[in-house]
Amino acid sequence: MNLTLIPSGLVILRFFIAPLLVWDTLDGKTSVWFIVAFVTAFLSDILDGVIARRLNVSTAQLRQADSWADVYLYLCIAASTWLVYRDIVIAYRLPLLIVIFAQLVWWIVNLVKYGKPASYHTYSAKFWGITLFVTIIALFGFDYAGITLWLSCIVGVIHTLEEIAITLILPIWTHDVLSIFHALKLRNEVTEIS
Repeated sequence: MNLTLIPSGLVILRFFIAPLLVWDTLDGKTSVWFIVAFVTAFLSDILDGVIARRLNVSTAQLRQADSWADVYLYLCIAASTWLVYRDIVIAYRLPLLIVIFAQLVWWIVNLVKYGKPASYHTYSAKFWGITLFVTIIALFGFDYAGITLWLSCIVGVIHTLEEIAITLILPIWTHDVLSIFHALKLRNEVTEIS
């Protein structure tokens, strides 16, 4: 078995799990399978990067595929949330719309500057991922959407603003930029080489 294929396999696994989450919610409710599948997808997101770095196969293409798998997974979770918890989505529409707007600005800034989305995998992205995990487990496991949903929206906006700043700071597209401070350091290194 070729161990270097494990990170790609974990990314592909997320692509397969995502639509199954929507399928489980088509009747307006979820089974226990939803939580199991989501936790599996979340763990695959953590492990793909860790394993890729350990095996030294963390390429730009793999990191971009990882980012696209995340986008697809969370779009499917958004659809699932609409199917099962429409009243909560409507009640929390303002913070949710602010996060969506910030993400759209992030996409536009990256497409204008680089012609493709960024794939930074910042610390703030990891923190946002943890808050989203807690929010999704709270919502689909315990029918709760209070503080956890607000926290994930606030962290999501802060994370998105940091990544927009990183894009504005960096002169060229790169992947795996852990924070705005790392971006400043990279910009200085590129400037010194030029």
